[in-house]
Amino acid sequence: MPLITNNLKSDLINTFFERDLTQLQKDYRSIKEISGPNKAFLYRQGDRCSDVFWIKSGIVKLSHITEEGVEVTITILGKGSVIGCFWNNSTSPEAEETVQALGEVIFYRIAISDFKALMSHQSELAWHVFEEIYARKQKVERKLRTVLTQPVENRVIATLLELAEIFGIKCTHGYALEIHLTQQEVADLVGASRSVVSTILNDFRNRGMLDYTREQICINDAAFISL
Repeated sequence: MPLITNNLKSDLINTFFERDLTQLQKDYRSIKEISGPNKAFLYRQGDRCSDVFWIKSGIVKLSHITEEGVEVTITILGKGSVIGCFWNNSTSPEAEETVQALGEVIFYRIAISDFKALMSHQSELAWHVFEEIYARKQKVERKLRTVLTQPVENRVIATLLELAEIFGIKCTHGYALEIHLTQQEVADLVGASRSVVSTILNDFRNRGMLDYTREQICINDAAFISL
């Protein structure tokens, strides 16, 4: 089964903005297109959240600092993703996660009030946003079921294939992830310890299922899917 690397929904959302951005900015004055460098923070955990962020291109990492002060990677998101505190009824909610760019990222920043008005006036766009958020909810639920029911090796396989589907680009091995993830970040996504995930990744590399350096992970998707 081939992996799909292009997200049609995100392309439709970006097309919507690009074809009429000037008019949108007249109608909703808070809309700004912003380019952020690698490691830039869109917002941090605990910040007062008054904007919605729409990823046009690039990749961001959502993480959370536990009460013990440990940073845990929650998920990785790409173009078309909508993030912020727009679901919170509080007038000035605090962000529950930190959002940081992995590489250069371009995004639209929109005040929550303008975002709500935009969704009210643009039903087609609102439907795409609903689908994107629902798909993310399903992904979280699927991850939780996997963590609760599957051994760590299966969780690593599922996570790598999911990352390849969303962020992979063709390479000699199959798919190369266009993001730099540490073994700790992979472990967070899998819901396991770094040492266990490191052992599994080394075993996969020895079996020719993947190759990785400090900068990139290359996945032999055919080998994984055949398992």
